[in-house]
Amino acid sequence: MCSLTRYFLTSLLLAITTEAFSSLAGTSSRSRSALNLAVDSLDGKGKSVTVVGGSGFVGSRVCQILADKGATVTSLSKSGAAPKWAQDAPWSKDISWKAIDLLTSTESELDRCLGKPDAVISCVGAIGTDPDILLKGNGQANVNAFESAQRAGVKSVAYVSVSSEVSACKENWLPEFFGSYFDGKDMAEAAAKAVCEDVTIVRPTFIYGGDYFGLLPPRVNTAYGSFIDQLLSIGLIQAVADITPGLIKVALRPPVLAESVAGACVDGVLNPQRSGVRVLDSAKDINEASGQAPATGVTDAIEWSIKTAGEIAEWVQKKAKEIEAANAKK
Repeated sequence: MCSLTRYFLTSLLLAITTEAFSSLAGTSSRSRSALNLAVDSLDGKGKSVTVVGGSGFVGSRVCQILADKGATVTSLSKSGAAPKWAQDAPWSKDISWKAIDLLTSTESELDRCLGKPDAVISCVGAIGTDPDILLKGNGQANVNAFESAQRAGVKSVAYVSVSSEVSACKENWLPEFFGSYFDGKDMAEAAAKAVCEDVTIVRPTFIYGGDYFGLLPPRVNTAYGSFIDQLLSIGLIQAVADITPGLIKVALRPPVLAESVAGACVDGVLNPQRSGVRVLDSAKDINEASGQAPATGVTDAIEWSIKTAGEIAEWVQKKAKEIEAANAKK
């Protein structure tokens, strides 16, 4: 087969592939045309919020959203500083970053740092294999924070917990030490509910976001996570998840973008039309509360493939013409 023929067939194949991808991309674009912008409509001006764990993966994004909404924001964490990704961001200059250890500080020290805000959001958590660390990091640390919030007369709280479908795996699917992790989460939820009547419990499965992958804690970046999010949101996959047990079910559930978890927390404390305990126990519930647009990772991958295929096709056609011209001179 001559070079010109090979180039022609390759170009034809790429053209067909591009046309197929174009149809898929059009369908995906239509599916994301109507967006719920619930959090965008909220106003935080005149309200004060303390974010416990505000330097963390989700907590820092809670601080960002609150600052953007005009709230007065205090962050409590061991480091007492903005995370690296946010240190140069203009909004981080509007946050009062305070350092405190929730497990070793006295009540008076904690009360002084927490202040007397209108609302408290806790994103504190711990992972690992040590049962004592898991129980204290997820349980007692949050209990101490919420007891301080109760003493301060806080009117609204939100807490990032863990999906009930994940918790259901502790008996037969996970190592024994995970029991302390879930016990700690249960302690924290109970403490949050004791603070006031306006309580939001946010229960994600796997949270993704940012620019990097991580192992401890496990993290995938926004691009990869969005691809998995959109893929697992397909109705057929969710129908299979509904009838499968344990960790298989959890693995088939869509992950949640960190900004969406943060947005749901913000909605919980700034939304004036709701009172009582609200539990957001699925990606769907969390995304609806935050107003997060549907994930577009698969769509983005298709659009990138279309663009790349088109560029390759143009290059192939150009090379084919060059070869044809060269052969004509011989």
